[in-house]
Amino acid sequence: MKMSAAEICQVLKEGELEKRSDNLLQFWKRKTCVLTTDSLNMYADTQKRSKGKELKLQSIKKVDCVERTGKFVYFTIVTTDNKEIDFRCSGEDNCWNAVITMALIDYQNRKAIQDFKTRQDNESASPGQQERRMARAP
Repeated sequence: MKMSAAEICQVLKEGELEKRSDNLLQFWKRKTCVLTTDSLNMYADTQKRSKGKELKLQSIKKVDCVERTGKFVYFTIVTTDNKEIDFRCSGEDNCWNAVITMALIDYQNRKAIQDFKTRQDNESASPGQQERRMARAP
């Protein structure tokens, strides 16, 4: 999908989010996160944003299992390979789950429009298609 540099760099939300670790004890680790129009970037250190993990929106299937307790909102991101990543954020924050869900919907809509335009361009490029359309016209 082709996007302009302005779209790629646009930051939608920035702040702290806690991610459950994959190890046996499953501790919650605080991460500094930056959500852009095409990815969720997670950094362990707020000062040094050099070593981080990037979760592309194209690899996210859905945001699932939203649960609100007194202090936290818990949610799960399900990837396209059915891996589940658990997160929590404080209830006072503008909830990350809603912002990530809206970014995912926006990404999927932009991708669908781009795919449609590409398909239209490919159909109009082949000369046989135009003749078939004319034959069906009333």
